[in-house]
Amino acid sequence: MYRRPLLQRLDPPSVVVFRALQLGDMLCAVPALRALRNALPRARIALVGLPWAQQFARRYAAYIDEFIPFPGHPLLPEQAVHQESLADFYTHMCARRFGLALQLHGNGNVSNDIVSGFGAEAMAGFCSGEPVVRERTVLFPYPDTDAEPERLLHLMQRLGAEDAGLQLEFPLTRQDEDELAASGLRHGLDGDYICIHPGARHRDKCWPPRHFAQVADCLASEFGLQIVLTGSAQEADLTAEVAAHMRTPRPAIDAAAPVSIGAMAALMRDARLLLCNDTGVSHIAAGLQLKSVVIFSKADIARWAPLDRHTHRCIWDPAGERVATVLDHARALLSGTAPSRQRTVGMWPYW
Repeated sequence: MYRRPLLQRLDPPSVVVFRALQLGDMLCAVPALRALRNALPRARIALVGLPWAQQFARRYAAYIDEFIPFPGHPLLPEQAVHQESLADFYTHMCARRFGLALQLHGNGNVSNDIVSGFGAEAMAGFCSGEPVVRERTVLFPYPDTDAEPERLLHLMQRLGAEDAGLQLEFPLTRQDEDELAASGLRHGLDGDYICIHPGARHRDKCWPPRHFAQVADCLASEFGLQIVLTGSAQEADLTAEVAAHMRTPRPAIDAAAPVSIGAMAALMRDARLLLCNDTGVSHIAAGLQLKSVVIFSKADIARWAPLDRHTHRCIWDPAGERVATVLDHARALLSGTAPSRQRTVGMWPYW
């Protein structure tokens, strides 16, 4: 007998989503969260995530009604475990009696035990091995292929949500604009500019600063562009090193500062191009529809590259040897040069 998909059968009044990850990983989940909201417009949707993600939940209030900070787990590396908070956390979660707990945190080897501890009336998500399909538990095998937004959206579709599109979003707020204005980071910007973001959460993923400087010098000279070096306050040493290697007469604006993600995104929004490592800002660029060149050295490029590979050129360069290739793709994006091979968006090769 035909069984309706889980979301349609249950129509839960409340849903808790577990995804306790960093910025780029969270942005990749936006298409799935959008599909979930469209499928359950009346449900109260809560996100359990890393403490920083409270700002993510606020930014995506159209899809998320509530944020609950996760105290950690000894087998998850993203944060230290707050042992003193664990008992109260799980007691609180069980008392909420969520209608559905949705596991969007990896293959489930660790996270399914965490989510089952929420005490929800039903559970869905990914698992390792064979699928689990019961009346109130639906777990599908974790896919080995597809980009991260596709994996998560396909899960939502299998649970009964309609495809709401794979495009990322990064909505900017008046608070972002006001913070950027107050920071003074726009001071000295009097024309077109590009953003260069030389940092990443893990320094071993960073392209050499001298390479960023070499590309910046060429683009500034050829296109008459101002160079803006972006980063967190903890990445100021990297932006300073890039600036020190640059040789253009017009000095770069060093915008590595203790500002929020939103204020930095507001600065990037008006740029003509972003040049960065494989890190969260590459997904901000996708959400802003900002052209980008993204340099990969360690991560699975097929999984984490932005989907539009015409607007976002992703280059594999773990040895730091492909300055000319990076520069060629930056020039192509700035000049509007057509790619040499026409393929459907989402099917572009990596370079």
